[in-house]
Amino acid sequence: MARKTKAEAAATRDSILDAAERLFAQQGVSRTTLQHIATAAGVTRGAIYWHFLDKGALFNAMFDRAKLPMDEAMQQLDHERDVKDPLQCLRDDMMTVLRIVVEDEKARRVFEIATLKTEFIDEVDSVRARRRESIGLWQERMEGHLKQAKEKGMLRPDVGTLAAAQGGWIMVDGLIRNWIFEPTMFDLRELGGTVIDTYLAGLRAS
Repeated sequence: MARKTKAEAAATRDSILDAAERLFAQQGVSRTTLQHIATAAGVTRGAIYWHFLDKGALFNAMFDRAKLPMDEAMQQLDHERDVKDPLQCLRDDMMTVLRIVVEDEKARRVFEIATLKTEFIDEVDSVRARRRESIGLWQERMEGHLKQAKEKGMLRPDVGTLAAAQGGWIMVDGLIRNWIFEPTMFDLRELGGTVIDTYLAGLRAS
């Protein structure tokens, strides 16, 4: 049998990762075997082992090529925006994450796998570390907006910026999780906008 070209090998690798991503989202990581992935990708188990040491390596490779919604939002947002109203910037940031979850199927699927379909065993521990880092960077960005708002006298004096940033992320994360679990329950962007506005109203100085 002729040896595959680099392009063909790369295409096979991508098809394996695509199949793994779909199956992990549909049935969870622990319930998905390499044989399931091979069948869905139209390859043999041997082809999978040619590209990946084991399921853990395949899982980590899938995340290496993917972006969580907050990572995607960080790339899209302009870090040098006019911050005359940092609370509006904060709202824009949070709404951008919700928009990406609704519009970007791949980002949504990766979030679902990382938060709802992964049992955090040692072989996928790097994903937990990556998610923790991503959330930390996002909360740091949120707190930056809140600190600017506080300097401008836009926040109530008793508002702690770290707690407010952490609470804001927990709120957004909860909205996304519940919407992914049952998308027909509510419109993520519409309800999300209302919830975010209520959250910000509670922080604003009177």
